[in-house]
Amino acid sequence: MFFFTFLNQLQKFVQSYGNFYLRTFAILSDMDYNSSMKKYYAKYTPFLFLIPAMVILLLFFFIPFFESLMLSFKSYDHSLYNPTWVGLANYKTLLGSKDFWQVLFNTVLFMIVAVPVLVVLPIFIAVLLTQNLRGITIYRVISYIPVIISIVVAGIAFKWLYSYDGLLNYLISFIGVSKIEWLTSPDIAIYSVIVLTIWKGLGYYAMIYLAALTTAPKELYESCDIDGASILRKHLAITIPHLMPTIALVAVISSISAMKVFVEIYVMTQGGPMNSTKTIVYYIYQRAFENLDIGLASACGIILLIITMGLSIFNLKYFEQQN
Repeated sequence: MFFFTFLNQLQKFVQSYGNFYLRTFAILSDMDYNSSMKKYYAKYTPFLFLIPAMVILLLFFFIPFFESLMLSFKSYDHSLYNPTWVGLANYKTLLGSKDFWQVLFNTVLFMIVAVPVLVVLPIFIAVLLTQNLRGITIYRVISYIPVIISIVVAGIAFKWLYSYDGLLNYLISFIGVSKIEWLTSPDIAIYSVIVLTIWKGLGYYAMIYLAALTTAPKELYESCDIDGASILRKHLAITIPHLMPTIALVAVISSISAMKVFVEIYVMTQGGPMNSTKTIVYYIYQRAFENLDIGLASACGIILLIITMGLSIFNLKYFEQQN
């Protein structure tokens, strides 16, 4: 009952906000073009459209960021209600911790393996999905099904596939390969989790590329066909340059997703075995909600934010230079 009441109030707010915009434009349209009032409203009215986005950023980014920043300078070892100010002690503890460098290495390894695949392989899938084939819509739907499947459900399914007596080991036994400890071997476990992440993301990024390919100039492809260019040459000369801005977008999004991977780890391995799959976000979760070390977890979150922002800026600058 409360939920429907909330939706009703939200709808009324959106309607009143929209009516406010309409009245504002009506006032502007009735004004004389040379009036100073119209110039004033024309100058500042666009900022009204930024208000919803700024409110969302304020509530869900800036305020939590500054709260986390302040928490990272405090210690909750003695009391959760009366923390003590410790300055940069939490950051020094993190930088001197072997566990932190281990989870950071795991996170970087996760990103190095997953991101190139999620950037390159969806391009081939998108190109295949642009072909004028019978039933191509069905193939597009099938390619997107992994995206809409719950990550928890997918994690449980893959965990069953990877079990020692699971389907995957049963299938490889037919070719004479001994059973593999997919999730219990420290050398293999993280790659097993990466496969799930790639499987979940391929369809999503392929749809992004597919949307970009719909705007590709067809006359250039026709010119290549007339000149007798091969399929590989045609895509290298036209498709890839056309997709460069989209490739930059996918690289940034997939890098951020790889840096903050959590659910796959929580469902499949919970950071094991021997911390070989523990990523930085899962480490933050453990420090904050299992060990109640709020200050150290907040400091780790700030470091993750800095790394993610730096990585995003690097990707954008790199692809900007390529363009």
